[in-house]
Amino acid sequence: MKTLVEMKNVVKKFPGVTALDGISFDIRSGEVHVLLGENGAGKSTLMKILSGVHKPTSGEIIIDGKAFDHLTPHDSYKNGISVIYQELSVINELSIGENLFIGRLPMKKLGFFETVDHSEINKRAREILETVGLNRDPKTAVEELSISEKQQVEIAKALAADSKVIIMDEPTASLTNSEVESLFKIIRRLKRDGKGIVFISHKLGEIMEIGDRVTVLKDGGYVGTKNISQITQDDLVTMMVGRQISKNYQHDTFDFENEPVIFEVANLSRKDNKVRDVSFKLHKGEILGFSGLVGSGRSEMMNAIFGAEPKSAGRIFIDGEEIKTSSPYSAIKKGLAMVTENRRETGFFHNFDIAENISVLPFVKTSGAGGISGLVSKKDEAQWADEQKEKLNIKCYSTKQLVSELSGGNQQKVILGKWLAADSKIIIFDEPTKGIDVGSKSEIYSLMRRLADEGKGVLVVSSELPELLSICDTIAVFREGKIVKFFNHREATEENIIHASTAQESEEI
Repeated sequence: MKTLVEMKNVVKKFPGVTALDGISFDIRSGEVHVLLGENGAGKSTLMKILSGVHKPTSGEIIIDGKAFDHLTPHDSYKNGISVIYQELSVINELSIGENLFIGRLPMKKLGFFETVDHSEINKRAREILETVGLNRDPKTAVEELSISEKQQVEIAKALAADSKVIIMDEPTASLTNSEVESLFKIIRRLKRDGKGIVFISHKLGEIMEIGDRVTVLKDGGYVGTKNISQITQDDLVTMMVGRQISKNYQHDTFDFENEPVIFEVANLSRKDNKVRDVSFKLHKGEILGFSGLVGSGRSEMMNAIFGAEPKSAGRIFIDGEEIKTSSPYSAIKKGLAMVTENRRETGFFHNFDIAENISVLPFVKTSGAGGISGLVSKKDEAQWADEQKEKLNIKCYSTKQLVSELSGGNQQKVILGKWLAADSKIIIFDEPTKGIDVGSKSEIYSLMRRLADEGKGVLVVSSELPELLSICDTIAVFREGKIVKFFNHREATEENIIHASTAQESEEI
């Protein structure tokens, strides 16, 4: 296979931090080269150097035999390198065709003037969309597309630019299983066309399925490069974290039915019928998980419990006492916490530092008048932040560091820290390890178990069955807005859960 790009002995130093320490990495035509490592290992920094966002401290980049000491974004683009980021960069207000050729729209003469040649855009766009399997009119506004279709547009943009190397950063993070399969079909087609794919993901099963080679980074250093066919998932975990990771976090022989009920939901419904007459109990020490297809009602129920969406009926109890949650503010005051699925949009304040993010909820909880009255204490703020930094092992140089500068796993710890600082009694985790590496996942799972053992209520919504099976003592299965089955962890298997999630109403589960 022809080597398309080679990075040699790349070093990148930021003030006080060596982000990359002599990394070598190459990309060949017709292969998927996986870049793997824990959050903060240096993967994104390496790719930002390749895409021209960062200038390396030292090292060289060789493209088609030509050596560069650094690239600009224009150099990278001109040499056929495209990046598809986890936060997609399509412009919703423009059409698909306009997105494909943004910045280089074909023009035509109209008298004395030049104007955009929309017929040429649509003609060329149709050819490219066919290549990626997107059956959409190029004139369709991108805002009308699903997440997976927008991702296909991003890939089509790379093809429209005649890219030889396509970097995909966490491309499956927001996709369903069927959408992932569609993406993999496109990737295999790109391989046959001789494209080089850099695939960044924390999902080891997907890596084993789609990858050809894998390079592992750790703490900015090079661990090794292996052929996927010659290693196992356990080998990858050991390379990434340098230790064996536990796969089970339950109490094997514990009977939670004999423990007191610390949280109960009775006959909860929503006006939109996304949640219908749901009831469940959570016992002390128990981790209760919720499984089901996308749109089955899991997250919709949690939003109603937390007061983020209105409920039409139902009662909620903490330690036997009924509480009213008409808004998130009232839920917070009553001791409920919610670690949301989309941490970047709803999990933390990007312009706040770690200490400010952690302390915001304790201040809200002690505030009055719906949160608009109350005082901020810098002393308390620093104390809460230091306590949670130590307790949750948040990796940062200071609690005055912006949360947006942290890795995904450490951002999640900060989000959890603000709820713990507020002394929340019941914590809802919605997709708690989305986009988080395997080492940080293990830490999050251990924290969940510790919280449950300390008497906190832990509820977990996850689309990843292995995650639920490894951490939950009981799993409730949602289908069409209802809980249709409860499994204790000894009964729970992927087969049983999938069957319960997809069975028809007439079938006995």
